[in-house]
Amino acid sequence: MPDFRCSFASVEDEEPIVGTAPTDPEILLVECPGPWGREAVTDNRLPEAVRDHLAGLPLKVFLLRRYDGSAGPGTRVFLARATEDGYDVRSTVLARPEDLLDLDVDRDLATLPSYDAPLWLVCTNGKRDRCCAELGRPIAGLLSQEWPDGTWETTHLGGHRFSGTLLALPSGLTLGRLDTSNVLAACEAIERGEVPVELVRGRAGRPGVEQVRELHVLGGGDPADDIVATPGPPRRQSCGDDKLKATTRYVVGR
Repeated sequence: MPDFRCSFASVEDEEPIVGTAPTDPEILLVECPGPWGREAVTDNRLPEAVRDHLAGLPLKVFLLRRYDGSAGPGTRVFLARATEDGYDVRSTVLARPEDLLDLDVDRDLATLPSYDAPLWLVCTNGKRDRCCAELGRPIAGLLSQEWPDGTWETTHLGGHRFSGTLLALPSGLTLGRLDTSNVLAACEAIERGEVPVELVRGRAGRPGVEQVRELHVLGGGDPADDIVATPGPPRRQSCGDDKLKATTRYVVGR
């Protein structure tokens, strides 16, 4: 099915997006301009020693690049750790990519300067999934006009079939089914401290059940209601992989 688009199929099937945000409690974001391969952390233009180092770290690594292809000076790095409200984000600019070899996540997360400005991380890795590139890049282009410093294209956030998808920091709110008609209003709402519930997949850094619980309560649900993860129907989850994979549905009950 060469014309298959996982995001279109997900919309047609009315697949729920709630509870599908990344669950990673720690994230390392590394500026890496130029093309990315399907396995971006190991297939990029960083020095080989740096690629091997990043691939061996015990935390999630995302690569970043600017929509217009600009880069530097230096290599921008962000470290983020989940908190009750979202993520504690720290940042620095390294003189050389090789300086990543000396970055100590536990030590430097506490010592690097805080970064409190909004970050909009838009998944655009077309080598991983066509929907991410076709839907994500126009979104990144639009956001970069409004937030030139805070907008980055990023590698695999997970959930290609919910493209366009975006991770907002420091809130951790992960949005899905975005396009150029709704993304500006959604990001402006997040900047005001609001939650655009209709587009939110969940708050990253938390288990899926807790993501669902937060959105359930924000929608007027009872905090005492049970949230139960149940097996969903297997489905093709990516344009780049024709395998059927398991999904998870969340059932809310008293």
